[in-house]
Amino acid sequence: MEHRDPGALEFLMRRLDRRIEGLAYAMEKMKLAEYVDLLDHPRRLLWINFISGVARGFGIAVGFSVLTALAVMLVRELNLINLPLIGRFVAEIVRFVQSDLRGTPGP
Repeated sequence: MEHRDPGALEFLMRRLDRRIEGLAYAMEKMKLAEYVDLLDHPRRLLWINFISGVARGFGIAVGFSVLTALAVMLVRELNLINLPLIGRFVAEIVRFVQSDLRGTPGP
């Protein structure tokens, strides 16, 4: 067996202690214990995922509604300015929708 210097051994022990403390801190930061606890209770995991999915879906619906309202307002404003290109574009869309509603082939 190899004999080591007591100072070197103490240095290695301090270094190992710092390393272990760093790993413990990282595990606390990751909330690993809470994650493992969550995996042990699958119903709770499903419930949390369900609630987050509902919230995400609601956010998407609200966001889409707001963006659509803004787009409609923008097109309405551009139509009021009476830009020729935009006016023709909107008129073409209106004609297409009306012909589709009547069941006649479009332009």
